[in-house]
Amino acid sequence: MSIEVLSVKDLSFRYNSTEVLSGVSFSLKSGDYLAIVGPNGSGKTTLIKTVLGFFEPSAGSVSLFGSSPSRFNNWEKIGYLPQKLASLNPNFPATVKEIVALGLLSKKGFPKKISLSDQEAIDYALSLMDIIHIKDEFIGELSGGQQQRALIAKALVSEPELLILDEPTTALDPEGRERFFETLQILNNQKNLTIIIITHDIGTIGRYASRLLYLDKKVIFYGGFDDFCISKEMTDYFGEFSQHIICHRHDYGHA
Repeated sequence: MSIEVLSVKDLSFRYNSTEVLSGVSFSLKSGDYLAIVGPNGSGKTTLIKTVLGFFEPSAGSVSLFGSSPSRFNNWEKIGYLPQKLASLNPNFPATVKEIVALGLLSKKGFPKKISLSDQEAIDYALSLMDIIHIKDEFIGELSGGQQQRALIAKALVSEPELLILDEPTTALDPEGRERFFETLQILNNQKNLTIIIITHDIGTIGRYASRLLYLDKKVIFYGGFDDFCISKEMTDYFGEFSQHIICHRHDYGHA
């Protein structure tokens, strides 16, 4: 049975006198896969940070698994990967598996120890990201793409019910991006993982995500990809060429 994972109602956010978000509303049920797209400065990251309680909305409400972010206390249900951080210090003394383990330790009480089942979960997350072979290497010595995959594994290791990813593929090469999207699709289909992904990779994500939220400070479109692709209103808004780029998935037989 599907449960409501997230509900956003008339959400607005102002930074000083600048309106960053205006009247944003949408909801997700378990198993939904939402792609948030839009131009730079459209409020995508601000929306996610407000949903997670990092920012207090100017107006409107957010409900996470039935609770407001300020009252929500089941953070083990949520895996979050923020926008790519600057490259890690090459002298940072932590291995890949230790970084991934932080995704479990941060949600444990004392004593914070890794159990045998935790180690199995770490190895599984590393395998999903194709980096188990470098689990004992220091994170600071890896390429940007390898570091990003380690951070994604950290977000996945606790087997969350909701996974939120902010531009997760920026450091990945084209082959790595394709594998990553395929992995997310497997988790969405087989484990009913609810996914929110902010991406500029709109030509690719349309082949995987079930829903599209096009944001430009307010919601321009929210609904299924098929609805977007046949919408005359969206053609008029985006232009036929831009709409075709987003709907490129149809060239792959996923119409």
